Amino acid sequence: MKLYRLERTQILPISQNEAWQFFSQPHNLPDITPAWLGFRITSPVGDGMHAGQVISYRLKPIFGIPASWISEITHAHQPDYFVDEQRFGPYRFWHHRHVFKPVDSGTLIHDIVHYAIGWGIFGRWVQHLLVAPRLEHIFNYRREKLEMIFGEIEHKHSDRVN
Repeated sequence: MKLYRLERTQILPISQNEAWQFFSQPHNLPDITPAWLGFRITSPVGDGMHAGQVISYRLKPIFGIPASWISEITHAHQPDYFVDEQRFGPYRFWHHRHVFKPVDSGTLIHDIVHYAIGWGIFGRWVQHLLVAPRLEHIFNYRREKLEMIFGEIEHKHSDRVN
């Protein structure tokens, strides 16, 4: 099984606590997700986030075909980071660490995603042609929406995909 990594960094002109408040509310996720993904939360979610929390979604990741996704928040250390892991869904493996670090101009938002497709050599082809470009699009959209919501710090973000 080949493990892929997507890493994104963005600085937002807000406090670490404001960043935590926004990102730790599952109901904010549809606002920063492209409409074509058809993303919707299907389980009840309370306010806030905690380790052990399970959240279910419906989305249309490829060719408009609906899929279920169930995530568990496996780690949550307010206001520094939380980790969501897919328990059921389109990936063979998904581990997404969200880090919030105060910096002089606001808060550095650092996403580190490790994921696997499965399907052997066919999965590598799917990764290259479909999955990686879609993840790039989703995270580019997220960056733009966050800048619209909170404002932008010019020339202070970077991307890395392996």
